[in-house]
Amino acid sequence: MERINTIILGAAGRDFHNFLVYFKNNPRYNIVAFTAEQIPGIANRNFPRELSGPSYPKGIRIYPESKLPRLIKKRDIEQVVFSYSDLSNSEILRKASLVLANGANFMLLNPEVTMLKSEKPVISIGAVRTGAGKSTVARKVSNFLREKGCNIVIVRHPMPYGELKRQVVQRFETYSDLDRYDCTIEEREEYEPHLDNGFVVFAGVDYEKILVEAEKEGDIILWDGGNNDLPFVKPDFHIVVADPLRPGHEMNYYHGGLNARIADVIIINKVQSADPKAVEIVQTNLKKLNPHATIIKAASKIIVADPSLIEGKRVLVIEDGPTVTHGQMAFGAGTVAAKKFGAKEIVDPKPFVVGFLRDVYERFPHLGKILPSMGYGKEQIKELEETINRIDCDTVLFGNSIDLTRLMKIEKPTLKIKFEFKEISGNLLERELESFVNKYAILLKS
Repeated sequence: MERINTIILGAAGRDFHNFLVYFKNNPRYNIVAFTAEQIPGIANRNFPRELSGPSYPKGIRIYPESKLPRLIKKRDIEQVVFSYSDLSNSEILRKASLVLANGANFMLLNPEVTMLKSEKPVISIGAVRTGAGKSTVARKVSNFLREKGCNIVIVRHPMPYGELKRQVVQRFETYSDLDRYDCTIEEREEYEPHLDNGFVVFAGVDYEKILVEAEKEGDIILWDGGNNDLPFVKPDFHIVVADPLRPGHEMNYYHGGLNARIADVIIINKVQSADPKAVEIVQTNLKKLNPHATIIKAASKIIVADPSLIEGKRVLVIEDGPTVTHGQMAFGAGTVAAKKFGAKEIVDPKPFVVGFLRDVYERFPHLGKILPSMGYGKEQIKELEETINRIDCDTVLFGNSIDLTRLMKIEKPTLKIKFEFKEISGNLLERELESFVNKYAILLKS
């Protein structure tokens, strides 16, 4: 049987996972290339032969997605597989029409065929959109389960933007592990809060191998999702976070809507910051998508150690990068904190940016008076540092979840906010988690 020449559209994560669990040893397909989008600097490299297997002795080339039409025609591509997250239904159809117009078929994989089966109970946390507030929910869930005597290991959605051969299986327990793997700012923002709470985090490229190692250490696997992607490990209990600051997105974003449809619990987050009408719209939509899910309302409680560094001050706000770029938020938790605690002015960083950040603002014109916390490599981190130090302000306010002074020298007073999950509905989430623990009590004790 002649193999089908195929390209996988990705963003250094879901694409590699789909290849490894579905395409690598599948005799029907010949993977000619990956393409890369969303993340700066992840194209123009190779998926290594050590990971791609004997059918691909030279590895697989990763091209910029902009070269897709040319690749289809030049390489006789018959099929293109969509394999990254957080795009609207209309944007995915736009990509599909581009592929079809150039003579190839367009494929969406059923997520079930890419979900690994764990020997341990699995709780997964996903979202309707990037930046909905998964991190506060993940911390709430892991801390609660630990209080119940469960041994939790966290498996995090991948962000393998460096040398892939070194990132096959990554285990993070201390900050030195982050340094050892040259983690990007985006990775640190996801891993550090879990490490601060005393949990081990696994991530990397090959999730079959990652899951084997994680199962050796934990009674329960907590899948901590990225963007609005679907879990890589089949969940026994699926929690999804929705965002009323972007009402309607639960209906209009492919992965987000799919997450909502398969959820056991859906948390409408940020209700303290949203218009009540927007909360009602989101709740109505979620009930249409999934009438059987338990719907919980919650807030992200903002905690500031020293409000005097904000009150009456000219503040530079640094926000979580993915939330405000492909998550399409003009602002984040840092902006909310600056306004709440009486900042005199939120300084616009745009006139001062250098290097790759100029391209970021051109690509994402919706960005408000915020600086995205981004740095994929030492050069970009240096450009972020230079940008921060060029800006005339009284305080640098970190609205992301890490202290950037560990990675750079900032010549101004800094303040990091914290945000925690606070349920508005009572204690529904804890009751749902209690039921989960009771259901698997025999297995957890064995």
